[in-house]
Amino acid sequence: MTILRCRQVGKNFGDRQVLREVNIEINAGDRIGLVGLNGTGKSTLAKIIAGDLPADQGGVTVYKKNLKIGYLEQDASYNQSVLERIGRSEPEHNFLAAAGRIGLKMPAGKKRLEKAAFSSGEKTKLAFSHLWASRPDLLVLDEPTNHLDFQGVDRLVTELEKFTGAVLIISHDRWFLDRVVTRIYELADGAVVEYPGNYSYYREEKKRRFTQQLHRYRNEKKQQQKIQVEINRLKQWSGKAHRDSTKKSDVRMGAKEYYRVKAKKTDRQVKSKIKRLEKLEESAAPKPQAEPKLEFAFAAANRGRRIIEADGLGKAYDGKVLFQESRFFVQRGEKIGLIGPNGCGKTTLLRLLLREEAPDTGSLWVSPTLSPGYLRQDLDDLDAEKSALEVMGFTAKQKLTSARTLLAHMGIDAGLAAKPTGCLSLGERVRIKLVQILLEERNLLLLDEPTNHLDLPGRERLEEALSAYRGTLIIVSHDRYLLEQVCNKLLVFTRAHPRAPGTIHRLEYGFADYAHNQGRQEQQKNTPAEPPEEKMIIENRIACILGRLNKLSSGDPEYDRLDREFKELVKKKRGLS
Repeated sequence: MTILRCRQVGKNFGDRQVLREVNIEINAGDRIGLVGLNGTGKSTLAKIIAGDLPADQGGVTVYKKNLKIGYLEQDASYNQSVLERIGRSEPEHNFLAAAGRIGLKMPAGKKRLEKAAFSSGEKTKLAFSHLWASRPDLLVLDEPTNHLDFQGVDRLVTELEKFTGAVLIISHDRWFLDRVVTRIYELADGAVVEYPGNYSYYREEKKRRFTQQLHRYRNEKKQQQKIQVEINRLKQWSGKAHRDSTKKSDVRMGAKEYYRVKAKKTDRQVKSKIKRLEKLEESAAPKPQAEPKLEFAFAAANRGRRIIEADGLGKAYDGKVLFQESRFFVQRGEKIGLIGPNGCGKTTLLRLLLREEAPDTGSLWVSPTLSPGYLRQDLDDLDAEKSALEVMGFTAKQKLTSARTLLAHMGIDAGLAAKPTGCLSLGERVRIKLVQILLEERNLLLLDEPTNHLDLPGRERLEEALSAYRGTLIIVSHDRYLLEQVCNKLLVFTRAHPRAPGTIHRLEYGFADYAHNQGRQEQQKNTPAEPPEEKMIIENRIACILGRLNKLSSGDPEYDRLDREFKELVKKKRGLS
């Protein structure tokens, strides 16, 4: 049963038409993904469907009586007054229950229900829980997985599977779309194209359609060119016949009349061919547009030995210990994924590496040869009043030219580059920051959720560039595709039990193996096994020994002792696997 339909919806912002003749149908129980490049109007369409923004042309028709729409805005967050109102609200038990189902640990006491108590991921969970408690018939979710940890995304998938209403999701999270949606609407050039199936099917079907359309376009072009060649040849014959019909030297009986008849016949053929060509051109399919090729190219860096080393590292906020007794190292040229639940201290660790904060316990050594580039999750280091070029602050002509070229490659044309960054979409601002980092030629990249707000082609191009980057890379991300494609080592925040302080430990393998191991542990929860914390203790001790061995020389008695202990621990760890 159809519950809502968009008919010929159009929307203008000034002289720019964002949406034109958009037609969408939402049925009861639908699971729809809305995808498209940054700036194509996905969030605008979501606001029109949710009733937060009027359409300039066409409209939205609701077929279900008293349809309740729950709308989660992109990067939704809650200020102090909203949180206090939630704390005083009548159906608070519904809200708290929903919060618990997607992994939000509510602080004890209403007085702690305030914005400062939550990370970005926890605020996203809070927003979704409040929305869920309202019991909507249709959920419109704009980038719901931004900032969510892996457990949060898994639980969101589970909750959406139980949800009986319809769902429209704007997302660039490929893993999430694959598991949730059964139909895709792609928004491009102001209109939508429908694809059945999940994200993976959509990508394959889009390639197939593009190849098919390109083949048809080329065949039609060949046919048009063939007719044009025939027209040109007939015109030459006609011209010759006209010239021959007027030659005074040719006095043969009937020669001039013969050439006049021949010229007229050829003229008719030319007119017929021209009409045929015009009809072909009118009915010809337009040339299919390939997805824009975004060009990311990070500067190379020399490889070497350790550039970061933590020994007993610990950090706390407001009496809450985020992590403690953490020992790990990073070698030059490694690509490391930094993973853990929301609020565990991932962004805090990046600030420690940048020396923006100091550790509370232990030590953190960062090589003075490093020149880090930092992509902040909230992009709060971009001045909203300045344009892209002004934000970058380049004065050299060569740098400015490179900046304009790179911005254009990433879909930021001269018009957008001249606007204040505060007027641009979040995806466009991410691209501007990436251009700045590219041109600064850093040898260490610290990227905090780099694919948040990037469209699907942008994510794929970024993965390719980061895979080719020869410097050191530390990524905080919940994008499973990105972690699997780019990172070959992990720094993982773990707790022995939920109330214990966390510990950061290093894993010598990538995310695919990590996810596989986590799945095995889930399956073996009810079977007798060694305590999981024992393996974690062994891994931490191995990391510590490796750090100390690096400072000793072979032949040193302490080196030999540690080497023997290292081999015994590796053997014991294998026995626990």
